[in-house]
Amino acid sequence: MPYRIRDGLIDYLEIMQIAGVSELGPPVLRDCVPVENIATEYNEMFAESSDNKNSDKKIENTEIINNPENQQPILEPVFIQSRESIPSKPTEESVQELPISMSMSKSKTDQLQELAQKVAQCTLCQELALTRKQTVFGVGNPDAQLVFLGEAPGADEDKQGEPFVGRAGMLLNDIIAKGMKIRREDVYICNILRCRPPGNRNPSPEEARCCKPFLDQTLEIIQPKYICCLGTIAAQNLLQSPNSIGSMRGKIFHYNNIKVVCTYHPAYLLRNPSAKKQTWEDIQLLMQEMGLAVR
Repeated sequence: MPYRIRDGLIDYLEIMQIAGVSELGPPVLRDCVPVENIATEYNEMFAESSDNKNSDKKIENTEIINNPENQQPILEPVFIQSRESIPSKPTEESVQELPISMSMSKSKTDQLQELAQKVAQCTLCQELALTRKQTVFGVGNPDAQLVFLGEAPGADEDKQGEPFVGRAGMLLNDIIAKGMKIRREDVYICNILRCRPPGNRNPSPEEARCCKPFLDQTLEIIQPKYICCLGTIAAQNLLQSPNSIGSMRGKIFHYNNIKVVCTYHPAYLLRNPSAKKQTWEDIQLLMQEMGLAVR
């Protein structure tokens, strides 16, 4: 043959074509020695094969790639280089041109959905599993910098499957949108418990312990920079503190390198409107930590 291709590539292709095997994959023509008029010789080779269905088609300098749709070789242009011009290590440009065949890691949304499915199947707290209408996982931006953490779903949340959708939820919306000037969709909202305690009673310590791994996994996926604990139950269970919400508000705590601010629960504010002033002070503290403009 008037030209040479490393490792007998032409012979290999000819044998495979005669055998009727079309899924050859992309041959590495970039290792070829430069030749003249390779297309002419390539066409002659295929014309000599009695089983070649495409022998009447002439091509220019090409390489064969896999085409799963019609199981026939597709011929596309290729640049032929000498071995001396190929870098010994991949350059940034060459890596960017390589086809990505490995599976990408799952998105935060997919991870949260998988975790929510595990929560929906949880029966660790038998009473809660028997009395709930559905689990209430969480809602919001999976890339949120801020997570609002409540204590447990109420009747409205148990019915709709979303945290903070009743009157307390409407007040929380006002705190977020009117007070902080950000959208509810830009934060993430969840609870210490993912099931409604019967009669809206407080979560028991054992129930909170059973649900804690779900909370930690949620935070690990989202990786927020700030948490706002709403109410005593949320603050005590997250920070493992016996202190009241009154003694914890107005301070900055840390949980797994996340800054934590504690304030009153919106449901408490509905019963005690006078506490809205202190809550606004706590929200202003949070905003200052987040670098948001306080008006």
